[in-house]
Amino acid sequence: MPIDQTRPVLEMRGISKTFPGVKALREVSLTLYPGEVHSLMGENGAGKSTLMKILSGAYQADAGAEIRIDGQPVVIDGPLSAKALGVAVIYQELALCPSLTVAENIYLGRELRHGGRVDRRAMEAACADVLARLGAGFGPKTVVGDLSIAERQLVEIARAVHANARILVMDEPTTPLSSRETDRLFALIRQLRADGLAIVYVSHRMAEIYELSDRVSVLRDGTYVGTLGRDRLSAESLVQMMVGRDLSGFYKKDHGAYEPGKVVMAVRDMKDGRRVRGCSFDLHAGEVLGIAGLVGAGRTELARLIFGADERTGGELVVDGLPVRLRTPLDAIRAGVVYLTEDRKGRGLFLDMSVRDNINVCACSDDARGAGVLNLAKARERANGAIRDLKIRVPNSRVNVGALSGGNQQKVLLSRLLEIKPRVLILDEPTRGVDIGAKSEIYRIINDLARQGVGVIVISSELPEIVGTADRVLVMREGELVGELGGYSGKAITQEAIIELATGAGGDSLPRAA
Repeated sequence: MPIDQTRPVLEMRGISKTFPGVKALREVSLTLYPGEVHSLMGENGAGKSTLMKILSGAYQADAGAEIRIDGQPVVIDGPLSAKALGVAVIYQELALCPSLTVAENIYLGRELRHGGRVDRRAMEAACADVLARLGAGFGPKTVVGDLSIAERQLVEIARAVHANARILVMDEPTTPLSSRETDRLFALIRQLRADGLAIVYVSHRMAEIYELSDRVSVLRDGTYVGTLGRDRLSAESLVQMMVGRDLSGFYKKDHGAYEPGKVVMAVRDMKDGRRVRGCSFDLHAGEVLGIAGLVGAGRTELARLIFGADERTGGELVVDGLPVRLRTPLDAIRAGVVYLTEDRKGRGLFLDMSVRDNINVCACSDDARGAGVLNLAKARERANGAIRDLKIRVPNSRVNVGALSGGNQQKVLLSRLLEIKPRVLILDEPTRGVDIGAKSEIYRIINDLARQGVGVIVISSELPEIVGTADRVLVMREGELVGELGGYSGKAITQEAIIELATGAGGDSLPRAA
């Protein structure tokens, strides 16, 4: 049905959101009309999810924001009020109970009752029509845990339609789907649009945006950049809107001075049978190699396979010409390969232990005295040296690491890895959650290590960080390395070029794995 440009179903005006130390959204606006697919795009961290969580009631906007539905101001103070107003959100992690039936999931929280008991027969009869309308190949009595991911997603959509949702938000819905399942989902989205449902579609995939969108809005760094109609959509315009920022003065990488040393690590056909599919590359001594890609591309999974943290189904790692048996992270560490996790609090640091103990945990056995007695004087000297060299802001090394700022915590974790004297250092989101000052220090450390001949891999969702730190960049998409920039490739390292490869807008420049 034609879009009624005069009667928006949703208006979000002046939406701001502040978290401690972070302004996630600044005066963002979004308008949605019945019967349209309105796509929302932006880099990782642009504010898309925060905006949708405000619409869903999961977050509350800062004072001064206004949300209107059918022209009337509304207050969305929680998920229940959002549902009552006709807003439904389908997240990447589906919110279903696997042990319950399809009917029980559709009616979850609003069960039909008879005589004080849940009337399952009535619920099954009442949702049969919507399942048939959506073309479901299963019935209301089917247990959700027995369904495929695509079928479970259909249950989420059926729940929204059955509850008479008028606004449906879909966050990266095709990430877990096969090509055939994606085609079925697109057909269903077109059907819902024809029925007058207003759909907000969040995706990084350019092909999907072109195929489905009536309009596209772009967020950048928590601000609203603009909206394009279908007739104005192009890869060039969207990429420019997503990445158009001034980086002068913050990063100082000279991309014209690429002089790599010998190959310090060779990765061949690395795969896990799930997310990572046959990745191969070389890392040179003294090189900073960036690995870029969108959320879900497989960057972290590849790093964990190289480090031996996850089980691989194939692949070979060669360090300084010698094959490495990858059974555990200890095998990688013994070969001189270390990994800084993206989750420093959950998988990196011991938050209830001191800075000194965190720095020494991997090196304390090197200088232990007879019978395994720790050399506390050496541990204190090592910790004080790291605090000095990495400029960790802490009163003394006995302070618990959990009491430090994010930037100082990250430098403590990094100092622990440097005590191993690595040949290869893999940094996964090295500046996530740290301030500008700490970022600058971490970039200095990366450059210093490269000058000392260490091979450094930087995985980052921040495109300016990749552009500003890397000598060469590999781009991942859907588990594969699909392009190379910088180095001897002859292609400049730019945010636009990375986005084009990551979304598939610019074609592939590396051979696809079989």
